[in-house]
Amino acid sequence: MSKLPLTITQLVPNSNPPQPDKSKRFKVQINPSEFSQTRRIRYNRQRTQGQNSNPMRFSAIDPGTITFSLVLDGTGAVGGDGPPVEVVTQLEQLSRIVYNYDSSAHEPHHVQVGWGTLIFNGRLQSFTTQYTLFKPSGAPLRARCELSFVGFASNTQGNLEANRSSPDLSHAVEVVEGDTLPLLCLRIYGDARYYPEVAAFNGLREFRRLPPGLRLHFPPLS
Repeated sequence: MSKLPLTITQLVPNSNPPQPDKSKRFKVQINPSEFSQTRRIRYNRQRTQGQNSNPMRFSAIDPGTITFSLVLDGTGAVGGDGPPVEVVTQLEQLSRIVYNYDSSAHEPHHVQVGWGTLIFNGRLQSFTTQYTLFKPSGAPLRARCELSFVGFASNTQGNLEANRSSPDLSHAVEVVEGDTLPLLCLRIYGDARYYPEVAAFNGLREFRRLPPGLRLHFPPLS
């Protein structure tokens, strides 16, 4: 029984949650022997005047990254269905998935990397190719590709995962029984006095009584 191949699949644009487009995928010939995954947390290290210690306050959770190598073989030694595929052709197929510019979206594609229990949604960060074997004509017969992807999530996903309540972020809140606009401003901004601006932003004429189920938007503080 053959091992499940690592697969890189384009994601359907603007799908939430991200949905892979099964018609646009690249299956590797040889699974990587290893891959690395990095997660980073950023802290605010800025000190105020006269401060002796550095509290390292939490700033943000950065998107994760994964890095791995792929071997593309055009000699036929690896096997597979049908005749061997030229290395140049394989590189073109891979580039169409992860690298090429999408003129309709004005950016490269979002992709999903799937391998065993790994499901990683991200975008290409770097793509380095080293050619290691050649035909007498100079055409490559084998290549090693170093690929690095940086993860991504929608704003909604990111806010839910990080549970962030920064006043620099936009918030959407569904009103529950007992909520008042000053109370919500105090909860989100740390200051109840912003309620007139929030009322104007949401087009509220009556803000003393908020009906449960009403959805309000709290913009970033300017």
